[in-house]
Amino acid sequence: MFDSRELSHKVAIVGAAETDAVGVLPDRSQLQLHAEAALNALDDAGLTLDDIDGYAGIPGAGMTEYLGIMPRWIDGTGVGGCSFLIHVSHAVAAIAAGYCNTVLITHGESGRSRVGVARPGPGPQTPGGQFAQPFGIAGPPTMFSVPIARHMATYGTTEEHLAAVSVATRQWAERNPRAMMRDPITIEDVLNSRLIAWPLHLLNCCLVTDGGGALILTSEDRARDFPKPPVYVLGRGEAAQHQDISQMWDFTEWTAAAQITGPEAFRMAGLGHDDIDHLMLYDAFSHTPIYALEALGFVKPGEAGPWFAEMNSAPGGTLPVNTNGGGLSYTHTGMYGMFAIQEAVRQLRGEAAAQVDGVKTSLVHAPGGMFSATATLILGNE
Repeated sequence: MFDSRELSHKVAIVGAAETDAVGVLPDRSQLQLHAEAALNALDDAGLTLDDIDGYAGIPGAGMTEYLGIMPRWIDGTGVGGCSFLIHVSHAVAAIAAGYCNTVLITHGESGRSRVGVARPGPGPQTPGGQFAQPFGIAGPPTMFSVPIARHMATYGTTEEHLAAVSVATRQWAERNPRAMMRDPITIEDVLNSRLIAWPLHLLNCCLVTDGGGALILTSEDRARDFPKPPVYVLGRGEAAQHQDISQMWDFTEWTAAAQITGPEAFRMAGLGHDDIDHLMLYDAFSHTPIYALEALGFVKPGEAGPWFAEMNSAPGGTLPVNTNGGGLSYTHTGMYGMFAIQEAVRQLRGEAAAQVDGVKTSLVHAPGGMFSATATLILGNE
């Protein structure tokens, strides 16, 4: 039986770049954001489109047409914000299997300006249209907020704990010139900001922006032939559990992450929690890093809120988390996972705006939908 540990270190990220700017970009369509990121990543790796024989992204065929390429391997997996972590996972397997040699992964999203975007909501014939929307569901804040009440009731998690995540993340954003929100905030600022969907206030919620990013992956034996230091894929995991938030198996736990994606990534990498130097935990809202930290086993259930409240994730803390400012303060186009990978790569290359000393490993974790799908990557520079 094949063991995924055989693929650890076998594939590396050799190109990584975002669009020239992130934030409010009404002069670029969604396809243009994909293409701009792709060209920037190719430049970062010293390659051209002629070197690409594998592609992953959403939309798959739409982007191959736009870029004028015809790859011999393609992946259009689209399950929300963790899709790009899954694309990396699939690219590792494809390169190892010989399906392709050099994979381009792109993301572009006009989440704020909505240029070239067509995304209708669930129709009345869908499960969401029948069993969620009639009861007042009106966007991610009203869905993602549902499990928080159970976590609070079970473990004593407080609004102050949620606010601490936003405050710590903003402290990292203050050090990042590209971050959209850089003004210092306090716990009181978060609690006094406009209520969106209890217990989420405005400063508990991610930004809504435009932007994109792209990655280039190739095999280990070619990894050092490029201008930038390679970042190796050490471990990965992916899973999907449900679609509607009401079908979450346990409102207090990110079950798929706890049972599948976290354990699989650690096993493949051959590492333990103490071996991880840096975390990028998708923060669509300030409770998602709390759920991730517990599900991935860095703390026990119910301990993540106090852990963040002690500013362990902030600059100078015990374990740096979301060092670009995260979706809460850096950028969030709607599907954030690509930007989490980008910051992990920057930290491992030693070129991040808020660089942490001695980063050799970084764990990236993201959901797709409302705790629906999930994916985990462990990356390293050795």
